[in-house]
Amino acid sequence: MKMTKSLQSAAEIIIGRVGGARGLDGTLKIIPLTDFDGRFDELNEVFVGGKIFRVEEVKHTGGQIFIKFAGVDNRDAAKALTNKFLTVDRKDAAPLADGEFYTFDIIGCEVFDGDKKIGTVTGVLKTGSNDVFEVDGKILIPALKSAVQSIDIAAKKILVNVNAY
Repeated sequence: MKMTKSLQSAAEIIIGRVGGARGLDGTLKIIPLTDFDGRFDELNEVFVGGKIFRVEEVKHTGGQIFIKFAGVDNRDAAKALTNKFLTVDRKDAAPLADGEFYTFDIIGCEVFDGDKKIGTVTGVLKTGSNDVFEVDGKILIPALKSAVQSIDIAAKKILVNVNAY
C-alpha cells in the first residue's frame, strides 16, 4: 500500500511551492510537493496562488526544478510569487496503480476494527519503510496489508485488524 505526498485544497491538488526567483528573467525555483516530479514536464498551465499561468519552460538542474511562466518576465514579478502554491485541478492528478492512494484521500477516512469505530485519520506519517496512519492524533496504524484490510475512498472508510500489529 503506497501513499503519495501530494496535498489537496478543495478541487485542486497542490503539487509544489514557489521557492523564489532565479536570475533576472522571472524564472522560479519550484519546491515539489508531489512524488511525481516528472509531472512538471507535462504542465501547460498551472495555478499559482489561485491565478492561472501558462508554462513556457521547465528545467531540471542539479536535482532542482525551475519554471518560467508567460508574463513573469523579471525578478520582481517572480518574487511576488514566492511561497505561493502550484496547484492543478483534481481531475489532472497523476494516475495511481491499484493499491496506491493519495494521502489527501486517506486523511478524513473513518477507521473501523470490525464494526467498532476507532476514529478518523488525521495524518499520514512517512517512516521510510511504510506509511503510518495517525488516527485522532493518538493512535498509530501501520499502512501494511497485514494491518489494513480494506480502504474505500468513496465511502471514506478504512477497515483494519488491530490484532495484526
